[in-house]
Amino acid sequence: MPTHLIVLAAGEGTRMASETPKVLHEIGGAPMIAHALGTVASEDGGKSAVVVGSGAETVSDAIRSIDPEVAIFEQVERLGTAHAVLAAKEFLASVSGDVAIVNGDNPLVTPETINRMIEARKNGADLAVVGFHVHRPNRYGHMLHDGDRLVKIVEWKDANDEERAVTLCNAGIYLADAETLLKLICKVSNDNAAGEYYLTDIVEIAANDGLIGASVTCDESEALGINSRAELAAAEAAFQQKTRAKALGEGVTMVAPETVFFSHDTHIGRDALIEPNVVFGPGVTVETNARIRAFSHLEGCHVGAGAVVGPYARLRPGTELSNNVKIGNFVEIKNAEIRDGAKVNHLSYVGDAEIGAETNVGAGTITCNYDGVFKHRTKIGERVFIGSNTMLVAPVSVGDDAMTATGTTVTRDVPAGDLAIARAKQENKAGFAKKLFERLRATKARLKG
Repeated sequence: MPTHLIVLAAGEGTRMASETPKVLHEIGGAPMIAHALGTVASEDGGKSAVVVGSGAETVSDAIRSIDPEVAIFEQVERLGTAHAVLAAKEFLASVSGDVAIVNGDNPLVTPETINRMIEARKNGADLAVVGFHVHRPNRYGHMLHDGDRLVKIVEWKDANDEERAVTLCNAGIYLADAETLLKLICKVSNDNAAGEYYLTDIVEIAANDGLIGASVTCDESEALGINSRAELAAAEAAFQQKTRAKALGEGVTMVAPETVFFSHDTHIGRDALIEPNVVFGPGVTVETNARIRAFSHLEGCHVGAGAVVGPYARLRPGTELSNNVKIGNFVEIKNAEIRDGAKVNHLSYVGDAEIGAETNVGAGTITCNYDGVFKHRTKIGERVFIGSNTMLVAPVSVGDDAMTATGTTVTRDVPAGDLAIARAKQENKAGFAKKLFERLRATKARLKG
């Protein structure tokens, strides 16, 4: 049977002190809600639902952009976590199989943890709950057992001394059969000081109904809930540390790992080398044996095998570098294809362009791709030599084995094998510079007087 997912994302997040809904703040270049939606694989036919509340319209729009198939339910009155799940009652009633409940502000929960819950269910548990061990529990719910059975979750303020000594605390992640979960949720009452319906109560309800509860554990950093900017920064740090360790374990060399920043979907091939202070935005793939040199920023691009990028290079979305390409210092590439062995080594901007194999682009070259209204493309063939300080005014093409002279502004197509020269004839005016400076200095002195 498939495993389905409900993400609780109705909280106000007032401690974030932000106009942006809490679950839309980013970790690893993706909003928290995207991380939460990725905790359960959809390949087995599982469906997902999100319960929204504060900033419902904004959050709903973001969810649809991530996955338009996600069902969205609004918790109009926010009367507790069990009440939030009940907002998705229609979803629970419509699916067969297990349903995992996670929080939208827990972006570091992994599919592996969910899989351990699934294993607990296969081993006979009716309800699986994730916990984590802490040295000094003082603000989490404590998970109480009778033998191996999880029987209750009690909050710190309600716990006695013996219960407070329990170091296994609730991470707020649950898994049960959809029908069982709905029955348990419907039995939760608000007979408490806050008058709210607490999801933690389903553990004791299940035990009283003779159902088997089980706990599985995860690392405390994985269970980190985000309620403030400080916790957001801590979660980002934990994400980066884990992602760096994974890359190193897969054969990526990083000279200074603590200075490299990854996005949630960064893919780096084996034997690639990443120098210090490199930032990977979303949508980056780097193939084997490529080298990303220091202080480079990559986003939405593909770097081929053996390519060298940087230092101080910027690759923007739509950049496609083929094998053994060289992109040098202070070069910006955007929406362009650079084919095998081509070089753009110094101080150039290449946007909306195609550059053929083995072509060399000289320093200070610019593809003038924008006319103020429309973008236009530049096409450069193979084995072309683009002289330094060439302006290519798109739309324009340069044929194979052609050349542009230094300082040329190219406004017409250059046929294959031709040399393009477009610059004014130099004229030297004898003594003019000396006279001009004397006049300017005299003017400056007069103005000061």
